[in-house]
Amino acid sequence: MRLILLCCALIGLTGLSPTVATADTKPHTTATQPTVKAKAKPKAKVKRKAKRSTVANAAPATADTPTDIYPNAAAAYAVAVDDQIVYSRKLDTPRPPASLTKLLSALVILEHNWNADAPVQISEHAATVQGSRVGLRRGDAVRAGDLLTAMIVRSGNDACLAMAEHVGGSEQGFVKLMNEKALALGMHSSSFRNPCGLDSDGHLSTARDLLTLARASAAHPEIAERANSLRGEFRTLNSNRRIQFKNTNAILGREPDTVGLKTGFTNKAGKCLIALAEHGAHKVWVVLLHAPNRWPAATKMLARGVSLVESAPPRH
Repeated sequence: MRLILLCCALIGLTGLSPTVATADTKPHTTATQPTVKAKAKPKAKVKRKAKRSTVANAAPATADTPTDIYPNAAAAYAVAVDDQIVYSRKLDTPRPPASLTKLLSALVILEHNWNADAPVQISEHAATVQGSRVGLRRGDAVRAGDLLTAMIVRSGNDACLAMAEHVGGSEQGFVKLMNEKALALGMHSSSFRNPCGLDSDGHLSTARDLLTLARASAAHPEIAERANSLRGEFRTLNSNRRIQFKNTNAILGREPDTVGLKTGFTNKAGKCLIALAEHGAHKVWVVLLHAPNRWPAATKMLARGVSLVESAPPRH
């Protein structure tokens, strides 16, 4: 009887052993199990790929899902390191862009028979436009290159509107060219109603679209050089009247690596800014829409972006 019971016990243990081995395969893998080795290889491969990213430690999220670590900085914003957006808020929500619009106007001007020495007559409409001005008068004759400087450095609406009329034949003719250029750049969530960024129904853009505009603008030497200038001056051609002005960008020349790019303000848009810092071979971009404290916010964001560049492994 004892012999029979002993045999039954041995048979039962033998039958259970395969079940136990299957359940423990995942947590108790041995070197002789080929299926576990195959699973381990992709994990190591993904990890090595992540280390090669320019901003590998930029944020816990991926480039497709940037995080919002500055919820009180602006109604909408974007922070990008080179081609990767690392932080953002309401990235695709249309908002008034104020004078950030002038970067698009500058691109249109430069692409339509640009001649920096061409004389431009200042109309009554341009001389009396509202908002920021450099002091142009009706009947003044000014070089196109000087007007471009005034609209980028000082954000002069009088200079901007004068150039728009000169290039487009009329303000609305120029606006048509602007919207065509915006579509060509891929700014599909934007629409423009005037050349200078004045408040107007339907005059809207997004942080993502403005980042696209910023990259295109900074790539153009005529814009990049002016955006990095602390001041400007010129004389009218017909009266030799001297006009001087300073850059509206308060962090330019004060914060390390900052080279531009454009400021903006209207009652509806609030305080806006596109800031660019160049650190070695890398670029850090900041777009702020309706930012109550844009200078400290931009300074903090640019510094954060630069720190990501410095902490990232070198590219091979």
